[in-house]
Amino acid sequence: MLTVNNVDVSYGDVQVLKGISLDVKDKELVAVIGANGAGKTTLIKTISGLLKPGKGSIIFDDQPIHGLPAHRVVAKGIVQVPEGRLLFPDMTVKENLEMGGYLLSGSQMVANNLDMVFELFPVLKERQKQLAGTMSGGEQQMVAVGRALMSSPKVIMFDEPSLGLAPKIVQSIFDMIVKINKELGITILLVEQNVKHSCQISDRAFVIENGEVVLSGCGCDMLENEHVRKAYLGL
Repeated sequence: MLTVNNVDVSYGDVQVLKGISLDVKDKELVAVIGANGAGKTTLIKTISGLLKPGKGSIIFDDQPIHGLPAHRVVAKGIVQVPEGRLLFPDMTVKENLEMGGYLLSGSQMVANNLDMVFELFPVLKERQKQLAGTMSGGEQQMVAVGRALMSSPKVIMFDEPSLGLAPKIVQSIFDMIVKINKELGITILLVEQNVKHSCQISDRAFVIENGEVVLSGCGCDMLENEHVRKAYLGL
């Protein structure tokens, strides 16, 4: 469904991604794990069309997308929930959600998707007139996820969804990601520093270090890998 082939990405003279290759199959939940600065967010931005690869290709539904601007990547069905949520703080919850449906054709589709988001996150229906910037971190993450769902995506890429959240909220965020994948049938690419949680819920996982994929395999198997246990789990 989504294939990244031998992709290089640089910021000026600094090369961040070095021949990255990975794939995500339809309806899979795939984790990309690694330390801060490994290149995970750069990978997400490149798939999204916010960065252009210097080499390699990105194929989605058998079509190249690595030359497309970000809004056309969204139109094809790939959206992201960005690190730090990046909501419009002075707009209401409902207005933030409606921004996610700006490419949809017709107000009825927007209304239908809004109903779907409110059913998934009842608290957002209750708080739909509240300014997004006044909500808690966990509630803001719900808005960010809801905004992504508004575009009727085929793939959602999560960039560090647990960042800055309390441990109790973190578990609910991962439960929500699994629900979106298993119940709504949406393919997930999950980028996370939280290796344990990510591997536990993923079908497959890729480990990135210094801009390169160094390990890949079944998510549960990654937790038993000696390198992962030493480098990321402190075991």
